[in-house]
Amino acid sequence: MPSIMPISDLRNYTEVLKEVDNKNRVYLTRNGHGAYAIMTVAEADELDRIRAARALATDLRRAEERANREGWIDADDFDREMGIID
Repeated sequence: MPSIMPISDLRNYTEVLKEVDNKNRVYLTRNGHGAYAIMTVAEADELDRIRAARALATDLRRAEERANREGWIDADDFDREMGIID
C-alpha cells in the first residue's frame, strides 16, 4: 500500500524514507495534489528496463509493418548492406 503524505513531511526525510521499499512508494502531495513519488533505485531501474523493452517492441513492430509494405530483403542482401560481406 503506497504512503501518501504532504511534501512538508520531507522536513523529517529520514522518517519518510523509512516508508520506501521495493513494494512501497511514497507519494508526496503539494496543495493536496500529487506532485512527486519516491521509489527505490531498483524500482526505478526496473521501470527503465520496461520502458526500453516497450520502445524496442514498438520499433520492431513498425519495422515489420514497413517490411511487409515495402518488401523484405534476404540475409545475404542484409549482410552486404551492413558491410559484413562483399
